Amino acid sequence: MPAPADRTAFSMTVTAQPADIDIMGHVNNAVYVRWVQEVATEHLAHVVPQEHTDRMFWLVTRHEIDYLAATLEGETVTLTTWVGTPKGARFDRFVDITGPDGKLRVRAHTTWALLDREAGRLMRVTPDIAAPFMGGGANAAD
Repeated sequence: MPAPADRTAFSMTVTAQPADIDIMGHVNNAVYVRWVQEVATEHLAHVVPQEHTDRMFWLVTRHEIDYLAATLEGETVTLTTWVGTPKGARFDRFVDITGPDGKLRVRAHTTWALLDREAGRLMRVTPDIAAPFMGGGANAAD
């Protein structure tokens, strides 16, 4: 599922390292969770203004991941993420991980909550907070 046209997608690549490989000879499922968090964090770093970062932070509340095909040591995959529609203090985030052949390896749907940095409490995702994610088009960094 590609990002909707009204969302700012972000992509980056990672290469499976020896430490990422499990007993089955492919990338461990826990590594995919780490990659999902890494691409989300990089997306935030690329689009969120510093004044937002100074006032607030995002925290994962839920991961749902479908493992569709294995990734082997040395393979480079592309991680692409975008957000859904904000709901109160939460944003759904989507991540597709594709192989060098363009075929989907992993699809993730995660929920992130926005917290006020000073108070440590949930805060509503206002239109100005959501705006950097709603620009449309792709924003890749490899």
